[in-house]
This record gives sequence, C-alpha cells and structure tokens, in this order.
Amino acid sequence: MENLDPLRKKLVGVTDRLAGFEAQLLNVHVDFPLFQRLARPVFLGKSKTPGIKIHDTRMIRLMEVLLHAGPQLAAWRTAQIWQAIRTTFVLSPEGYTLNQLRYDLRKMKGHGLLERVDKHYAYRLTEKGARVADMFVLFQARLRSFG
Repeated sequence: MENLDPLRKKLVGVTDRLAGFEAQLLNVHVDFPLFQRLARPVFLGKSKTPGIKIHDTRMIRLMEVLLHAGPQLAAWRTAQIWQAIRTTFVLSPEGYTLNQLRYDLRKMKGHGLLERVDKHYAYRLTEKGARVADMFVLFQARLRSFG
C-alpha cells in the first residue's frame, strides 16, 4: 500500500510520455484538432453519420476491444464483436444491444476508422482507426488515473 502512490505517479509519467508520442504520430497540434474533427458529423452522399465524442463510453469500449484483439487477418464478425464487448465489460444483451453495436460500427466506418472486409459483415480497424483508437483509449486511461 505504501508503494501505491509512487507507482501511480511513475505510471502517470509513462502515460504522459506515451500520449505525447502518440500525438506526434498522429500529428496532433493546433492546426489538426483530432478530437474536434471526429466529434463533427460526416456526410456521405445524403447520409449523415454522427460524430464520435471522447466521452462516449460505448465507443471507447468498442475501440478497446478492437485494439486488444491485435491485427485481425480475417476480421471480426458483428456477433463476435458484440460477444467480446459484453464479455469484457460484463454487460447483458439488454445493456448493450446488437442494434447499438451496429450504430457504433456505422459511426466508426463513416469516419474512416473501420473497414468492411469483402462483402461480409466482418470489420477491422483501418490504420487510421488503430491510431485514433489508441489515442481515445489512452486519453480515457489518463482521465481515469486522475479520477
């Protein structure tokens, strides 16, 4: 217990350095407001895809599950993603419905963070998606360390 506070301080420093490194990779600076740009809706033809906000717990959970899976050669089917999220975060089918997942996948796909593989309902993160998901998950971890 006496080592917990020094460990926490050390890990916060590590997280800060990692977040700085990720920001450099994504070229995040005043001219490139990543979080603001993703929060805005995207228009594809006549369809409007809502923005992705940093405080959206469902999106963070989805990104975290997709990131921890590592590179998927065959990609994830919707049912596999749904099961992984429900298992990882101990959610009932009513706590996170399949329709909610489809909505979240549509938002990520609309922002270019997710791609559909072939003509199947199987998905994987794009390179941009992996980098953005990293930033979102790291940012949330950083917020939790202060909370």
